[in-house]
Amino acid sequence: MANFKNLEVGNLAELGKNYENGKAFLHDLLGLTSCEISVSAMPAGIKLPFNHKHRQNEEIYIFLKGEGEMTLDGEVIKVKEGSCVKVLPDAVRTMESKTDLQYICVQAKANSLEQFGFGDADLC
Repeated sequence: MANFKNLEVGNLAELGKNYENGKAFLHDLLGLTSCEISVSAMPAGIKLPFNHKHRQNEEIYIFLKGEGEMTLDGEVIKVKEGSCVKVLPDAVRTMESKTDLQYICVQAKANSLEQFGFGDADLC
């Protein structure tokens, strides 16, 4: 078995054609074992029809294109290309797109990271 797996999700603006609700969940597609990552495209004018929170996972949203708003514990923050937002598990959240919005969301168990960057690297 190879030490890597490659996947093409295609043009981000067209995620809705190939993935349910315009969201590609990489956990199953790549066989991830340490986190969930989703790549998403939300057309302009869409508001998620629900609020939610997590039991144990924090989320990190990295916005690649567009503009929108996140509502976090009742507070509305504006997001756009280049915005990065960390959301702790207990925060109640939802999102709305003002323009076509593309983003990556990383989920991982809060307080579980033990090593990162060069602290988890061996030069070869």
